[in-house]
Amino acid sequence: MQDVKKTLKTYIQAGVTELYQDNSRNLISEKTAKKAINKDNLDNAAKKSGLISELKPINQAVKEAKIQADKAKSLSELKDILSKFEGCELYKTAKNLVFADGDENSDVILIGEAPGASEDEQSIPFCGISGKLLDDIFRSVGKTRDNNLYITNSVFWRPPGNRRPTDEEIAICRPFVERHIYLKKPKLIILIGGTALASILPNINDTISKIRGKIMQYKNPYLDTEIAITAIFHPSYLLRQPLKKKIMWQDMVMINNHLLNN
Repeated sequence: MQDVKKTLKTYIQAGVTELYQDNSRNLISEKTAKKAINKDNLDNAAKKSGLISELKPINQAVKEAKIQADKAKSLSELKDILSKFEGCELYKTAKNLVFADGDENSDVILIGEAPGASEDEQSIPFCGISGKLLDDIFRSVGKTRDNNLYITNSVFWRPPGNRRPTDEEIAICRPFVERHIYLKKPKLIILIGGTALASILPNINDTISKIRGKIMQYKNPYLDTEIAITAIFHPSYLLRQPLKKKIMWQDMVMINNHLLNN
């Protein structure tokens, strides 16, 4: 009797609900198929809600972005063009376009990653907790966004849930960022965080840890001459790794010395 109970228990755990059946069942295949159906349903729901976009072919979207970016003859024109651009699906879920902030006459342009919740709400890059830390960092070497710094992002709309922007979203925004740099004509570009590094210097596979502390040269299709460029840790990383602030201070000294000597 114990053997029978044990066998029945095993059947129940395996999903057997009938004593006799004409055809055998592969429960593993059924479970896999069920998961696939559920995933399709979730993907369809996500697309309808805007969390996942049915994007145009990436080459077409990038081409459209380049055509539109070429039209901008000033920073205000670029902002206006971006406000009407629908090639990047992020605009559908974001509240606002987050274009730039700071001193338009600055020789330094800071390029971050993508807007977060606070940035999306206020339409200002780096206006949350990370932004406050960024301001404090540059204030330590006598620079502020009001008088010495111009700040923008590598993606102009907040990704849903503050996720990292996809490679496609970065690629679509890149022509606008390149035109932004051309129109701004800075003496130094400072990339803030890994996403900005991947966006502006896509051919460099090194991390911020290996790139930081170095002045490199940057050029894009709009530029006739190279521009000095460097990269620093993102403030949100420093909030998680406060011991790295010592390294950030070293980078600030290096950046300040570069600006003084060039």
